[in-house]
Amino acid sequence: MAINTPKQTSHLKREILVRLIKSFLSDNFEENTRLIPYDMRPKGHEVPYRCCIYKERAILRDRTVAGLGLSIEETEDSELLSTLAKKALDRKEPDEKPLTVLTTACKGCVPARIYVTDLCQGCVARPCVNTCKFGAISVINGKSVIDPAKCKNCGMCAQVCPYQAIQKIIVPCENACPVGAIAKGEDGHAKIDFDKCISCGKCVSACPFGAVHEKSQIIDVLKNIKEGKKVIAMVAPAIMGQLPCTPQQLKEAIQELGFYEVYEVAQGADVTTKTEAAEFVERLEHGAEFMTTSCCAGYNELVDKHMPEMKPFRSDTKTPLYYTAEIVKKEHPDAVTVFFSPCVAKRREALQNDNVDYVLNYEELGAWFIALGIQVAECKESEFKTEASAEARNYAVTGGVAKAVQTLLPEEIPAHPVVINGLDKQSIRDLKKYAKNGMCELGNLIEVMACPGGCLGGNATVNAYKPALKQLTNYVNASKPLLESDKVEK
Repeated sequence: MAINTPKQTSHLKREILVRLIKSFLSDNFEENTRLIPYDMRPKGHEVPYRCCIYKERAILRDRTVAGLGLSIEETEDSELLSTLAKKALDRKEPDEKPLTVLTTACKGCVPARIYVTDLCQGCVARPCVNTCKFGAISVINGKSVIDPAKCKNCGMCAQVCPYQAIQKIIVPCENACPVGAIAKGEDGHAKIDFDKCISCGKCVSACPFGAVHEKSQIIDVLKNIKEGKKVIAMVAPAIMGQLPCTPQQLKEAIQELGFYEVYEVAQGADVTTKTEAAEFVERLEHGAEFMTTSCCAGYNELVDKHMPEMKPFRSDTKTPLYYTAEIVKKEHPDAVTVFFSPCVAKRREALQNDNVDYVLNYEELGAWFIALGIQVAECKESEFKTEASAEARNYAVTGGVAKAVQTLLPEEIPAHPVVINGLDKQSIRDLKKYAKNGMCELGNLIEVMACPGGCLGGNATVNAYKPALKQLTNYVNASKPLLESDKVEK
């Protein structure tokens, strides 16, 4: 039996999204949705991933449920996809929980643990025994043995074993989560604790079976467009590195989907930069030792749920999405707003902002283009009404936010940026230390990005990081920089 790679699971997600969109645009959405697992795995079809065609269909059915924006945990196995498609159509607003676990796809990994393999030589030096601080290792019959009741899974014994005879078994989703929000339930399958979850999306990327799935809002957006509403797209800077086209072609392609207008979220990033720079100056003048940025939704959830001691040091400035949505609603009060996002966390942010109605990710956008046969590289070019700065468009990469803020600071109040390039257990410990001490010895402006590489490395991006970065950099270099007159006055 083959094990899915991230590329294969992304392919399955995309194919289901394409079929869902085509089903919606057909004469019989409910029935065509019901048939998706059977159309993808017809009788006699090769079974590429699982034990039998029935297992594959069951998993495809659950992927379709997530594509409809519904929760596997709250859906009965006996419910037909046609019935669930009707539920998706009748939905008034998206679910507040952005993720769902496909138990049919979840492998039910063995528990994470440290164990001694047959390679153990029972060496005289006993480095594993001497290193363990918890007394969890002893030597029995010439072999090291670990007492699971005492073991803390720290892995120090594995690091010092000269034969690499001690191995650490990990559960990919659990290992990736920086806050311990996902773990095996009583049935052996992954369960998400949404009281802990910061919506960083790391579990989505980590699971090799694609069992952790975003709940799509594509049906909601399609419905609003079909009803003739003024639907306006807001695109984050990271999108400019995802598809083989110019930003102007991308804008035209999105409008061909039925959107009334497309706004660059970099427009809001310029507001964030100016506001955050002024706030940084004010805080330092009042004696603050440091300030963190506040544009990353995953980081904001981390502070709100796990790190309240950091709240006094986090910037009060709103995110670029917040300011962009505010601009759109001011110019088009009757608009339905849709944000195209590189990550899960923005779905949670949108639920807390009345100016943002829906969030779609780049995978969903790509599937939409495929479903409608739109070749973005062949579209004509359409200019954005408001031009954003180069610094704002560079928000998509790690270090871009701090660099933008630094550009607008007066010379007498210099910033010393510190970059948190991805949230993990170590970076969270560092942040907690800064908050506890009331200072950061490394600098005074801390930029925090939940994803390594910044938004360009988000879990829902569709292009590899290096080519995406090159494409975005070309766009940034062709953009106008912030003006000298925008600098903050002391």
